[in-house]
Amino acid sequence: MLESGLLPLVLMIVVALIVLSVFFSFVPVMLWISAMASGVRIGIITLVAMRLRRVYPARIVNPLIKARKAGLELDTNQLESHYLSGGNVDRVVDALVAAQRADIPLGFERAAAIDLAGRDVLQAVQMSVNPKVIETPVVAAVAKDGIELKAKAKVTVRANIDRLVGGAGEETIIARVGEGIVSTIGSSNNHKEVLENPDRISQTVLNKGLDAGTAFEILSIDIADVDVGKNIGAQLQTDQAEADKRIAQAKAEERRAMAVATEQEMKARVQEMKAKVVESEAEVPLALSEALRSGKLGVMDYYNLQNLVADTTMRESFGHTGDKQKPGEDDQHK
Repeated sequence: MLESGLLPLVLMIVVALIVLSVFFSFVPVMLWISAMASGVRIGIITLVAMRLRRVYPARIVNPLIKARKAGLELDTNQLESHYLSGGNVDRVVDALVAAQRADIPLGFERAAAIDLAGRDVLQAVQMSVNPKVIETPVVAAVAKDGIELKAKAKVTVRANIDRLVGGAGEETIIARVGEGIVSTIGSSNNHKEVLENPDRISQTVLNKGLDAGTAFEILSIDIADVDVGKNIGAQLQTDQAEADKRIAQAKAEERRAMAVATEQEMKARVQEMKAKVVESEAEVPLALSEALRSGKLGVMDYYNLQNLVADTTMRESFGHTGDKQKPGEDDQHK
């Protein structure tokens, strides 16, 4: 009988424990007690409503306690709205506390907008207090005398809170500084001027206002290193001379080919003319026989013609013999 009387009591205790467990898991009583102990008045119903809106209460209450302890006037509606928008409430509150300690004017709406824009608002506040040094990659430029110079710069920047939303980032600063270095070196008459006064690059680049439209304020630009590279002017002249040489060689080869072709053409024409001469000489005996047959040429005329040809041949042979004896005659005179 005793055991049958204790069974309902045990069941009631188990049910009560289950109910209390569900209640305390859904209603953050400990978080409410922690808030009240920290001087932040927030109702249990408000915490339950956060649960119903799928807001994790600790991510709202803990930053709110931190803000109130720092003297910031924030309420749950602001923090919850930022949380539901996908922002980082804890980081925004940390940034507001850091800005207040550094005496930087920064309101919750501005900080929330910066956070929702995808920038680290806490890091931006820290950069406003402690400027950051950005090192540019090696920038190569050519002076007017054709000598290449390679420069590296260190840019000290400070975050500009007012321009964080919509302002350009570090990549734009690096690109603009690189462009300024190239234009400054390119406008120098010779590379020695740049090597003697590297601070000239810094002054020229700073005067251009490269931080306009960016989320940073450039404090200084320091040229960390300047090295001499290749002689680009001489290399270009060498390449041009080589190209001119190849063009001249191509034109000379073209003229030589044309000359060879002309020579071959003239040889062909000579052979053609010789063939015509042989053909004409072959017609002479035929013409003589025709003249004898038709009576236009007598026999005595033919013999006189032969004697004339023989006499001409003999005179030509005498002339060739005289030409061959001239060297011997010169030796006798010596």
